[in-house]
Amino acid sequence: MPTPPPTLETDNARATLPRAIGLLASTSLVVGTIIGSGIFLVPHNVALHVGSIKSLALVWIVGGILSLAGALSLAELGAASPEAGGIYIYLRNAYGKLACFLYGWATLAVIETGGIATLGVAFGIYSTAFFHFTPLAQRIIACGVIALLTAVNVAGVKKGAAVQVVFTFAKLLGLGIIVVFAVFSSGIQPMPGTHSLPTPTTSFGSFGIALVGVLWAFHGWHHLSYAAGEVKDPARVLPRSFLWGTSVVLLGYLAANFAYLRVLSLEALAEHERVAHKAMEILVGPFGAKLVSAMILCSIFGALNGNILGGARVLFAMARDGMFFSAVGRVDKKFQTPATALSLQGIWAMALAASGSFEQLYTYVIFAAWIFYCGAIMAVIILRRREPHLNRPYLVWGYPVVPIAFSVTALLIVINTLVRSPRESFIGLGLVLLGIPIYFAWSWLARGTDIAG
Repeated sequence: MPTPPPTLETDNARATLPRAIGLLASTSLVVGTIIGSGIFLVPHNVALHVGSIKSLALVWIVGGILSLAGALSLAELGAASPEAGGIYIYLRNAYGKLACFLYGWATLAVIETGGIATLGVAFGIYSTAFFHFTPLAQRIIACGVIALLTAVNVAGVKKGAAVQVVFTFAKLLGLGIIVVFAVFSSGIQPMPGTHSLPTPTTSFGSFGIALVGVLWAFHGWHHLSYAAGEVKDPARVLPRSFLWGTSVVLLGYLAANFAYLRVLSLEALAEHERVAHKAMEILVGPFGAKLVSAMILCSIFGALNGNILGGARVLFAMARDGMFFSAVGRVDKKFQTPATALSLQGIWAMALAASGSFEQLYTYVIFAAWIFYCGAIMAVIILRRREPHLNRPYLVWGYPVVPIAFSVTALLIVINTLVRSPRESFIGLGLVLLGIPIYFAWSWLARGTDIAG
């Protein structure tokens, strides 16, 4: 009996996302999704929890090294399995369907949508440098910018990648301006604070809380893995982009903190939330502060774009696995993008942006995300043992020390966050664990229906 010709529906189900992201765009995706609101807001949060400049510098260095170790480990997994979905795929290969479903569920519930919401809220906060927006107006702005960039990414991956390149250069320029003015301005004395430090001595616990903020500032080092199925020559491009992108960010963050501390004492840093705006206001006056605030808005805009572009690929991969609604795994016939996945992600991210504060949101994100990052990096060791003959174009440096050290540290961060910020941690944990009954209910429904395609 002859095989019937494929229908438009089956063609769509088999369609793959085109490989349209090159080396420059993929490196820009790494840099652009990491540098967002964090370096312009988090130094204030870090200063609240450390008792000295040495501790402040150390927490940024530790956060950068951890992120670099994680990125290089993901580069090995991504080069060996260059599929859309990234960490979702690696968890599936190492631990099975429940683990990857929980990650996909957590991505939708809080990790990526929460990250997008946090950036949207930060965009609203920095918008007040130009207009005296009410808190309600700031939330409306946050939701509006998320909706706009979701639409851009629905319209095509090339458009999203082009936005990423442009705004990545804009944010690097903004950081550069702050650093140059701080380094080359003469006769500067750090502005004293009006109050003593909230945490006069750094403890292990307070260092860990400060590290949560820094890890939010570095959040996004994993995002390129989500779009691995759309990267040209992934075996060559992925490792280079992860290494170059994360290294550039680490150097930029250290330079920015040095610049802030030339202008603001540690006490003053703890008192001013918009630290970059305050630093430039001191250095060159109100015009300079507004100029750098405009570039910061560009930075957050670019990071939002990268997070939106990457996060939806996890939902797309889940649906392709038959573990989510089949419509979410379809490639839009006109735009060649996962339009349904992007729309679903955008709607929930806007709901989160309308309901949470900046610090609450990033604590939810980091607590939930680092549970899975720990598992994903340990997958490097598990898959090397289980699949020794798999072609691995890139091998992580310092194996097995680097993956093990990363995973142990990630576990300590999760435990410390649970102890020090129990409310936000239990909310994040509850959202993740809610995925367990949903997984079994989904599996039962899928056996009797065609909801998963």
